[in-house]
Amino acid sequence: MRILGLDPGSRYCGYGVIDDAGSSARYVECGVLTAPATGAMEQRLGEIARGLREVIDELAPDVCAVEDVFSHAQNPRSGLALAQARGMALAVIGLCGLRVASYPPAVVKKAITGSGSAGKEQIARMVQTLIGLRSLPRADAADALAIAITHTRTRAAQNVKLVSSVRRAPL
Repeated sequence: MRILGLDPGSRYCGYGVIDDAGSSARYVECGVLTAPATGAMEQRLGEIARGLREVIDELAPDVCAVEDVFSHAQNPRSGLALAQARGMALAVIGLCGLRVASYPPAVVKKAITGSGSAGKEQIARMVQTLIGLRSLPRADAADALAIAITHTRTRAAQNVKLVSSVRRAPL
């Protein structure tokens, strides 16, 4: 099973693709889709959406794992931007006819490091170790790989929430 992990954002969207071979995960590709900081929100999200569609078309994942939106009590604007980016990613994934599994950040951290309060550096180092990368991936890509790895570890568990599967629609 090929899994696309996504760490959506309105300027940066990390992606990571792994193949789940049952007892191990094999690295395929990771990267960061970017949009200019100066554009309007709809332009930035449109740019990232186009890039995400290209990644899905090229790498042909079977399922996508996406981080849940978490509360931004200190900065509601950031929370709203993140929710909009996640919604855009879900729309692209839905148009491609893929299933989606969602994971809260603490679940991802615990699955990767054993601690629900691990920092980004610790997650990146564990991802590097778990899938045998020679160097640390960029933070957004490391987070996306962590989400994909979490899916391989918990897809049979009850806490995975599958979002609807839809037929592929032209973009």
